[in-house]
Amino acid sequence: MNGVSLVIFTSVGCASCRFAREQLPRLDLAIDQLCWIDAADNGGLVERYEVFHLPALFVVRDGEFFGAVQSRLTDTELNQAVSQALSRIAEELP
Repeated sequence: MNGVSLVIFTSVGCASCRFAREQLPRLDLAIDQLCWIDAADNGGLVERYEVFHLPALFVVRDGEFFGAVQSRLTDTELNQAVSQALSRIAEELP
């Protein structure tokens, strides 16, 4: 995908994941798209992305991987975390 994507791993039984699913689409984020991945249905991706907790958020721009972001789910803090991630050297997608 072109642009900045926030890749989010969630699970149906996770209360924090349900909150993220509800809140993230409402935030004014400096990204182009949200990409939702069900961790229960995608064990291989969970392993490749080294997901240890849910929800897990990762930044991808134009096919380049900029790593995980950890932030409270607010516009300001998440935009700041994405900006910091994009300032890193890109890696290959897992």
